[in-house]
Amino acid sequence: MNKYLLTEYYELCPNGICDDLLTEEEKRMVREDNAMFLTGVMQRANHLNGNGRVYSRPILEREVDNYNKLVRERRALGELDHPDSAVINLANAAHLVTEVWWDGDAVMGKVQILNTPSGQILRSLVESGVKLGISSRGMGSVHESNGRTIVEDDFQLICFDFVSEPSTTGAFMMQENKQPNIITKADRINRALNDVLREK
Repeated sequence: MNKYLLTEYYELCPNGICDDLLTEEEKRMVREDNAMFLTGVMQRANHLNGNGRVYSRPILEREVDNYNKLVRERRALGELDHPDSAVINLANAAHLVTEVWWDGDAVMGKVQILNTPSGQILRSLVESGVKLGISSRGMGSVHESNGRTIVEDDFQLICFDFVSEPSTTGAFMMQENKQPNIITKADRINRALNDVLREK
């Protein structure tokens, strides 16, 4: 079987589904260093996505475990847009994934925007309220089964990039701690609505 570059898109939104997930140190970084963190859904297992592909839970668990090694080593970089390459170009790095975990079948993540040229573009887009997607990039083969495209066991997760085309409804990221220690009424309403949507 041939291996292909597989990319999946998830929507970024400033009113996403996550609670405030920053550590005290990260809150200090936001407050004192003007750092920006985003959190939310990055990938889903056993779910038909907008590209018509399904990733099984065992395959994603293995790849998330492998990816967490890069996260711990602070090497889990990503770019803006999807290059047609399996290599992360350091000159184009925009963000660093600082944490990845499971919530049901959803792969959740926390991303720190870097102070690089691409990171500054990403920050400006977020601050302007532009909806962006978070997208996995990986290599692997697929097969068709019952009208679905199933990702094979040879899949290898490379990174997560920010893109303009989301493909999965209900998979949102949000900017964390825009105003430290302040949760507005609008924030509470948005999070309550997203909790209801997640239960469907």
